[in-house]
Amino acid sequence: MFVAPDPGRLRLRTAARAVIGVGAAVALAEACGLSLTASITGGLAALLALFTVTDPTVRRQAVTTALLPAAGFPVLALATALHGVTPLRDAAFVLVVFCGVYARRWGPRGHALGIFAFMNFFITQFLHALPAQLPELYAAVGLALGTAAAVRFLLWPIERRTPPPAAPAPLPGRGLARHTTRQAFQATAACAVALTVGQVLSEDRWYWAVGTAWWIFVNTASRGETLVRGFRRVLGTVVGVAAGVLIAIPLDGAPVPTALLVAVCVFGIFYTAAVSYSWMILAVTLMAGLLYGLLGVLDPGLLVLRLEETAVGAACAALAVVLVLPVTTHATNDAWIQRALHCVHAATAQATARLGGSPTADPAPHAAELETLLARVRMALAPLVHPLSPFRARKARAGQVIALLDDCAREVRGLATVAADPDAGHDARLAAACWRVEAAVQALTAGERELEEPAAAGAAASPAAASGPALAHLQGLERALAELATPLGSDPKAPFVISA
Repeated sequence: MFVAPDPGRLRLRTAARAVIGVGAAVALAEACGLSLTASITGGLAALLALFTVTDPTVRRQAVTTALLPAAGFPVLALATALHGVTPLRDAAFVLVVFCGVYARRWGPRGHALGIFAFMNFFITQFLHALPAQLPELYAAVGLALGTAAAVRFLLWPIERRTPPPAAPAPLPGRGLARHTTRQAFQATAACAVALTVGQVLSEDRWYWAVGTAWWIFVNTASRGETLVRGFRRVLGTVVGVAAGVLIAIPLDGAPVPTALLVAVCVFGIFYTAAVSYSWMILAVTLMAGLLYGLLGVLDPGLLVLRLEETAVGAACAALAVVLVLPVTTHATNDAWIQRALHCVHAATAQATARLGGSPTADPAPHAAELETLLARVRMALAPLVHPLSPFRARKARAGQVIALLDDCAREVRGLATVAADPDAGHDARLAAACWRVEAAVQALTAGERELEEPAAAGAAASPAAASGPALAHLQGLERALAELATPLGSDPKAPFVISA
């Protein structure tokens, strides 16, 4: 969290904006005379609107934000109406889980709407909202979404100057081969079991087990990723509960210090989300404890119960990804690494064409796409490089793959910069070097052990023999791709081996 790069201080600015948006939403609800329950609901709605809407353009973000009530209001009404009818409430919650995860197939918008729908059901259980409170809950959520939109799109439009990186397209597939379909069944099974076991522990606070199982499946794509996410969630909750005992309980719901600390937690959630899931969950857990203090129900036993319910939810998620339509870490790594390698070739070909005089060729989009793909590769390989991973050889190979792909990305960025220079000339050797890069990519993605062109290795071994920065970057790519053949083709049982 402290050493991760923050280019343009984007995380810092986004976190500061979130504090302003959530604080303004709560202040407006209080100024309108709404109840504490409604004010908290509004604050959480503003937080979700700022956190989950991640469309690649500002216009799409605005449309998604405008659609949030369409996903949240019906669920809010359903949850309050079924508050005292346990069997129907539980069945409805499980149905919302399935629909919310299934909606992820429609990209960032479906993802945001699914989360918002789920969280409206969850918040209703958290606050024990009743049907009579529905009108003011609607008012609070509406005010909050309007306030969050005003802060995001008018007061501090960060995305207008710094567009968010486009998320890589999801892995393809049909039917049960589609990742979102499998995950919908996995999450539904995990949440259903978590709901049942959670109610055995507590008839009032069972929803934390369901919430844990749900959030563990967010932004994961394989069995290994989900298991690592579950571990990090439990770790963050343990530290967050300890912080709650030391901070939230002594405050005992004092309004001013509690509000200030909640603002700190909101900042922490946004600032750490991209770099440390455990730190983010610590902030979430402490914020929940502070809100319980405001509601006058906080005690050490409640925090311990929060930890127990979290453990239940994490265990249910772990069982679901192992037993219900499992998506192996091997399959996920294989797909993402192949996509990254093909993107390397596409960027190289476009850069070479640009240097050759083509006015339409542009490697920059492919270079940007490669960065997002590498972030996804790191996430996919995270289970193998985790400090607690018992597979040392696989950990070493996975670390080598990440390092070499980072080398490829650095060379691609340099090549794109050279190609953008209008004075850069064409060298006849560039076409030959580009062909060798293409051959190397084809060899790696076809599962071959050696490059088809023996001269490639020799060229890569002596970059100093070539003149010109573009040729140097291409030869750097050749070297990295040649070295990738060892970790990608060494052990067929390794989770990241590229298969034919």
